[in-house]
Amino acid sequence: MSRKALLIVDMSYDFVADDGGLTVGTPAQTIVPDIVRTANLFLEKGDVVAVCMDAHTEDDPHFELWPKHNIIGTKGQELYGELGTWYDKNKENKSVLYIPKPEYDAFFNTNLEEELLAADVGEVYVVGVCTDICNFLTVYGAYARGFKTVAIYDQMTTFTQNQDVFIQQMESIFKTKIVYTSDLEKLE
Repeated sequence: MSRKALLIVDMSYDFVADDGGLTVGTPAQTIVPDIVRTANLFLEKGDVVAVCMDAHTEDDPHFELWPKHNIIGTKGQELYGELGTWYDKNKENKSVLYIPKPEYDAFFNTNLEEELLAADVGEVYVVGVCTDICNFLTVYGAYARGFKTVAIYDQMTTFTQNQDVFIQQMESIFKTKIVYTSDLEKLE
């Protein structure tokens, strides 16, 4: 039986903190405790947790579209709050991956696919920010590479009003299973 992976997308200081460079703010702060509990659950079950993090240079052309955020080596790129503490505690675990990503899709120009295949992962669960940008495109990246996809609805958020539209798109286009935190204990 293949393993599962939890992909924690862009839960950085810049995306979550009130004063972050491109913040979702309170809605992102609210999901942190559930993401930490889910990450622990995945590790307890022998599954994989991948922290997928925007990684930009100071002069990245990306900043022609967006305010500066997640510049490599800055506080803004660090995992936010309790997630940072969780990562520091677990980063030596072979089932915990850190994937810096240059684009929205965590699979694009990264080694995420190779790492997941090497770990015998067949299904990915996606959480974090932003539902309608990086989460949506990471779900597509997983789908396009043959992984089954699951979105944990109440562990995703965004700074737009597009949450439900993009969740519905994941479900209808990529056949993503939509679950809630309360469902996780019941999953095999």
